[in-house]
Amino acid sequence: MEAACRVTVVVLGTLAVLIHLVQAQDQQGFISLDCGLPAEELSSPYDEPSTGLRFSSDAAYIQSGQTGSIQPNRESQYLKPYRRLRYFPNGSRNCYNLNVEKGSKYLVRAFFVYENYDGLNIKPKFDLYLGPNLWSTIDFQEPEEDVRRVEMLHIPTSNSLQICLVKNGTTTPLISTLEIRPVKTTIYETVSGSLNLYLRTFFNKSDTYIRYPSDRYDRVWTSYSSYFRNEWIQIFTTLQVEVNNLENYYDPPNAALTSAATPTNSNLPLMINWTSSNVDNQYYFYTHFAEIQELQTNDTREFSIVWNGEVLRRQFIPPKFSAFSLYRSSPSTCEGGKCSLQLIRTNTSTLPPLINALEVYTVIHFSQSETNENDVVSVQNIKTSYRISKNSWQGDPCVPQQLMWEGLNCRITDKSTPPRITYLNLSSSGLTGTIADYIQNLTQLETLDLSNNNLTGEVPEFLGNMKSLVFINLSRNDLSGLIPQALLRKGLLDPQGNPRLCLSDSCLPPKSKPFPVAIVASLASVAIILVVLVLAFVLKKKKRSILGALQRPPSISSAVNVTNANPPVSPIQMNKKRFTYSEVINMTNNFQRVVGEGGFGIVYHGTLNVYEQVAVKLLSQSSTQGYKQFKAEVDLLMRVHHTNLVNLVGYCKEGDKLALIYEYVPNGDLRHHLSGKGGRSIINWGIRLRIALEAALGLEYLHIGCIPAMVHRDVKTTNILLDEQFKARLADFGLSRSFPVGGESHVSTMIAGTPGYLDPQYYRTSRLTEKSDVYSFGIVLLEMITNQPVIDQSREKSHITQWVEFELISGDIRTIMDPNLQGDYDSHSVWRVLELAMSCTNPSSTKRPSMSQVVVELNECLASENSRRNMRRGRMESHSPAKVSMLIDTGMFPVAR
Repeated sequence: MEAACRVTVVVLGTLAVLIHLVQAQDQQGFISLDCGLPAEELSSPYDEPSTGLRFSSDAAYIQSGQTGSIQPNRESQYLKPYRRLRYFPNGSRNCYNLNVEKGSKYLVRAFFVYENYDGLNIKPKFDLYLGPNLWSTIDFQEPEEDVRRVEMLHIPTSNSLQICLVKNGTTTPLISTLEIRPVKTTIYETVSGSLNLYLRTFFNKSDTYIRYPSDRYDRVWTSYSSYFRNEWIQIFTTLQVEVNNLENYYDPPNAALTSAATPTNSNLPLMINWTSSNVDNQYYFYTHFAEIQELQTNDTREFSIVWNGEVLRRQFIPPKFSAFSLYRSSPSTCEGGKCSLQLIRTNTSTLPPLINALEVYTVIHFSQSETNENDVVSVQNIKTSYRISKNSWQGDPCVPQQLMWEGLNCRITDKSTPPRITYLNLSSSGLTGTIADYIQNLTQLETLDLSNNNLTGEVPEFLGNMKSLVFINLSRNDLSGLIPQALLRKGLLDPQGNPRLCLSDSCLPPKSKPFPVAIVASLASVAIILVVLVLAFVLKKKKRSILGALQRPPSISSAVNVTNANPPVSPIQMNKKRFTYSEVINMTNNFQRVVGEGGFGIVYHGTLNVYEQVAVKLLSQSSTQGYKQFKAEVDLLMRVHHTNLVNLVGYCKEGDKLALIYEYVPNGDLRHHLSGKGGRSIINWGIRLRIALEAALGLEYLHIGCIPAMVHRDVKTTNILLDEQFKARLADFGLSRSFPVGGESHVSTMIAGTPGYLDPQYYRTSRLTEKSDVYSFGIVLLEMITNQPVIDQSREKSHITQWVEFELISGDIRTIMDPNLQGDYDSHSVWRVLELAMSCTNPSSTKRPSMSQVVVELNECLASENSRRNMRRGRMESHSPAKVSMLIDTGMFPVAR
């Protein structure tokens, strides 16, 4: 990613002379934000005197940040919009949300002026994102200037443009102005991608710049005076240079065309060279020519235009006092990062070549698709409706994944597919009012948690009509009225804690009628009798339904726990597809390919509907686990649905033939990727952190998202599967148990699990709690850090927790780190994960964190590691302007001297 452009200092007085001020043209579609300008200030909006541009406060476009001003002794050197700024000490990502027109082309520009506004003299470095994609790294820590600029030409894919400042370290992001300008879609066309400004210059000795109103698009053109020493001379005219908009859509400003550069030695070519450290840069360039000299009868000016050795135009003659723009319609790279534009005089020419103005852009690809636009609009409306002020609810809701909104989860398949919101948790968010209608527009929502709020009114019918929903938690609100029958039929709803919510019409208050007092009194006793009868009838009916439920699969709101109750063999009924044994044989091609094996039996690869890959877990006749764990796994997977839990496709129960059919997770289990066995790749530290976070999210869902809560009981690296994108899926729920919420704090069970991962407190007492999973997860974290066996009798300290403690006596993290990582990790994040793992494996369960706390800590560690990688990538990709032989000091500038 190219670094932000650096700034040329400009004399304000000279600017006023050379900018050729004219009547302010139409600024329709312009957005000019003075960042940090108070909205209530009397001068907002205001017209900047030198340009006539109308600036307004940015307060309406962003919900966070604090305002400040540059040092008073520096204010006189800057135009008004650049004296203030908005800075962001809080939150990882802070975003501007701007309304644009989808499919239109815009010039997007931002200025950043530091000038020690905070008195700390700590120059910041941070990232700038366009929606979910990195645009540029703003780095004040190199070169001396205190001004940075970024600019691009971009076509939005939605009606909202989000410009986000993202922390990539400890310093505080800031911004001075944000400027959006509509541009014709027929100019600056690309094969793909957007155009990031590399340079835009006109050839004049004066130290100045041109922008609006001379340039109707408000492009900023900088002069480059220092090159006019020996190599070039300047020619100029006081006459008007014609720009025919019908022929030249690029419409370069007249002020940029009335001067030009020619080589001092008329026999030599005019050469413009630069070097970029990013050898993969793809360039588009636009040259602007006009003959601005009155030629003698026998004089001719003719030259060839050569780009990196390729002749683009032979025998080119610039038109007299008329603009001509020449450009390539496809991008090109420069061999070794060395770029060369040459204007070579032909043999028949009597005059040397000239050039008036030049623009160069690099292609920037924003590969990550924004979240589905309907989902974004819906969740934004939910945010507005409930006045949610969470700082993390800025920018794209789903991507980048490390900045996903708090309380959301999304289905992210690949970069080209817009993510979809599948999980919305607004529990304990202080919500008031009714259940927002906007929720129904989240058409891929699978889990909705609105518990522990102050919601009132009825449960809306639309919840029962949302096909994707598999779990709804509305408990502990103040909802009233009748629960929609569609929800009752699906069994999705957890309504507890809403005393005024009714399962049937019988509990609704009767409509008031004006009975005479005497009649009411005489019927009182009859009413009491009727109430008693109705209650008896309801209780009897409820008893029947409970008994019936024991013959049916448990729903989300059911508290039935098959494995805890140790029931006799009971039939399995489910909504998932039931397959015959012959269908199982066909889908596995007669059990041809084995992909795994466990206590339950062998797992085979299969294919459904030609394209859908599945994994078929077949019960072995010799299995010691058998039907009990088969049914336990079915019951759990019928009640839960989460992006980080393996998905059950269907089952087979035909006599003694039992099989479970899952989605196929192609990258196998985490253990193989840590060890590199079976030709598996060895995953880096960043991916390990993301896998750990996703596995933790799956466990968190089991612990707090399920009613009743669940304990997995067999968390280990071989039960963490990885899909084609290395997204983690928890698997193997045969040992899982329901866990009471409220009331009891544990459940007693027979000891089960995998040696080494077993919670020692559970092993001693048989008392199972969710902290048993936390212990096992801590062991998984230690495996991911060290790539050591959990139990190794050949070690002096056989258990991994003891070995890590012993090795760390030296205080050197490198003694335990997986050598396969080759030192490529952020030691700060490693130490934090190690401390977290040791906390999880504390012998006392009360001293272990909850899975929610684990998720928060891993999120921060992942952000730290991603920041390190982004910084390193930025250093590798940023170009070095020092080698540019002509200009590449491309800023406009807000400053005056």
